[in-house]
Amino acid sequence: MTQLSQIYLVMLLITTLSGCTTLGYYSQAVSGHLSLMMSTQPVSQLLDAPSTPPALQQKLSVAHEARRFAANRLALPVGDAFSSYAELGRPWVVVNLVAAPEFSLEAHRWCYPVVGCQAYRGYYQLEKAKKEEQSFLARGYDTFIGGVTAYSTLGWFDDPLHTGFTSLSDNRMVALMFHELAHRVVYINDDTAFNESFATAVELEGLRLWLEQQGDDQGFQRALARLRQRNQTLTLVETASGQLEALYRQQDTLSTARLRQQKARIFQTLRDNYRALSADWDQPGPFGEDPAELNNANLALFSQYNQHVPAFRQLLREQDGDFRAFYAAVERLSEQPQKERLTILAQLRQHFHENL
Repeated sequence: MTQLSQIYLVMLLITTLSGCTTLGYYSQAVSGHLSLMMSTQPVSQLLDAPSTPPALQQKLSVAHEARRFAANRLALPVGDAFSSYAELGRPWVVVNLVAAPEFSLEAHRWCYPVVGCQAYRGYYQLEKAKKEEQSFLARGYDTFIGGVTAYSTLGWFDDPLHTGFTSLSDNRMVALMFHELAHRVVYINDDTAFNESFATAVELEGLRLWLEQQGDDQGFQRALARLRQRNQTLTLVETASGQLEALYRQQDTLSTARLRQQKARIFQTLRDNYRALSADWDQPGPFGEDPAELNNANLALFSQYNQHVPAFRQLLREQDGDFRAFYAAVERLSEQPQKERLTILAQLRQHFHENL
């Protein structure tokens, strides 16, 4: 089936399965993705074309090598992904909206045909995301809108490279490619934390091997520094999240004013601790240089992408670094009921030590 006919098939499924209230959202999603796919050019042609700017040629050359590495060393199902390129004119492809109730770290979930429920909703136009954000703000929700450099269609389409990738440094571009390709391996409906933590683990371990092959010691040290920053930030987030969850369980006994006061105090402490932690970092951390605004939605999003990463890295170690065996083990884990999955992941995380 051609790419275009696949898109129209998805449009037909969406319009058949969706009610009028969500049809507008699906229409913008399909039209946005269709516009992206129709604007692509083959990477092979751009690499050979004299008119291609040298800087772009260099990025596409690195991406071409990373595709081969992903297939051969990481056993990722590359197919024809990242074999084409689209010029977007901006560093993000979509923006994601995350929303969480005022006194909960459980993010609102949107459910879709095929991919199930997710704790975020993507928009190709910032204005549409802000419009939906207003409906949550009116109900007292905490919200966050962030630019998304790339997304995966889970192998349904041949995802292209675009300026979201090529605006990054070489190493971060390669890491993002590994992350998005990992979503083609395993994807569980209704478990964002599992999906994103798995992909992040593949991203990190894949980048480590890529940098070793490149002999890029400096790049590897910077990657390790980013990893330490991510882990240290996660520790702060987990501490704050525990305090917030304990607070939110007291909704029946504390006044709204008291809940808001204590919530503000916990978030202020988190901001202060993050600023102190990141003061000597030579590159921006997960919350940027100065997290002036942090709320339930920020914490929910950050935890989804990071909470199981050590567990998946430990699972890879237990397969002696064999990615095919690792994917098979992850596939078996994905088939377990959620309660059992979480128990196994918690046990794996307890056994993980970065320097072992």
